[in-house]
Amino acid sequence: MKKSSFLLLAVLGLCGLGLAQSKDEPTTVTSVLDGTVKTIESELVPAVEAMPEDKFSYAPTNGEFKGVRTFAQQAKHIAAVNYIVAAAILGEKPPVETGGESGPDSVKSKADIVKYLKDSYTYVHKAVGTVNAENAVAPIKNPFGEGTATRLGMATVFAWHGFDHYGQIVVYLRSNGIVPPASR
Repeated sequence: MKKSSFLLLAVLGLCGLGLAQSKDEPTTVTSVLDGTVKTIESELVPAVEAMPEDKFSYAPTNGEFKGVRTFAQQAKHIAAVNYIVAAAILGEKPPVETGGESGPDSVKSKADIVKYLKDSYTYVHKAVGTVNAENAVAPIKNPFGEGTATRLGMATVFAWHGFDHYGQIVVYLRSNGIVPPASR
């Protein structure tokens, strides 16, 4: 129990690091979640923008990388999951075709992929803006299978899922001689 409590406090503390508020603004569930989303968005979007368009089809091949997503597929996957999870929080159908893990086939150019990703974060901010102390742990339909989830639980997906793929994107950038913007 002590381990679980410590882990929860550590996660919430880390989430709070992404929260930029003035001293006059009260800290709320909504503001902490929105600050966390702003943190991943501020690192991920510039990283995707940093890759030249001719490298969007890049996927590592040396080592244990057989069958991994291309750089473009990584970015589209993040955006698609953002839309799916945000829609679940809002109790809506995603406003765009998510096309499974890679996003719609029409999203091919770098500009379209960056727009798809940025638009997904606009929708994510809308969704986390509805999560509050009263509804955070109320059951909602789990978008990834049977059963239920909570808005708070789903809102944590934006951080852990985004940073999981951000780490992969960093490898792709560095493999192509590009220092990620957040590391410059």
